[in-house]
Amino acid sequence: MIDHEKVEQAVRLLLEGIGEDVNREGLIDTPDRIARMYEEIYGGMEEDAGVHLMKTFTVESSEMVIEKDITFYSTCEHHLLPFYGKAHIAYIPDGKAVEVFARRLQLQEQLTGQIADALMEYMQPKGALVMVEAEHMCMTMRGIKKPGSQTVTLARRGVFETDPTLEERFFRMLGR
Repeated sequence: MIDHEKVEQAVRLLLEGIGEDVNREGLIDTPDRIARMYEEIYGGMEEDAGVHLMKTFTVESSEMVIEKDITFYSTCEHHLLPFYGKAHIAYIPDGKAVEVFARRLQLQEQLTGQIADALMEYMQPKGALVMVEAEHMCMTMRGIKKPGSQTVTLARRGVFETDPTLEERFFRMLGR
């Protein structure tokens, strides 16, 4: 649960720390605005992915299902800067699990694995594969300063770890 008052205090200290006047007109309401924004963008910390992943239905086919181009926004836990991109998932009927894990301080590698693990735990498929492609503002705004560069992570579980033809089919279905 976000502590609104503590976030406001922290933002005031941060603004003072970078030399700003927290009482000037443009900044007076900034601590409250940021605290309210944090309630929204870090709301996934309290959410359970299982709630979304338990909404399943029975089908006769055991063919691979892919949900692709699931847009997500997250925040790098190392620099507190955004990273965002697309996730592609095999064996899932909807993209809700991505948002649950993205809406918290996160590392892309960790995000990818958490989604795959949640799929395996709650959907209990024969296997799951998750690919995440993201642009990291900590690499765009600072560090290597290369806008548009993408970090790609992959997590394989179950039959995807042992059957390379399934992974090949996944990439063909994504058009890669």
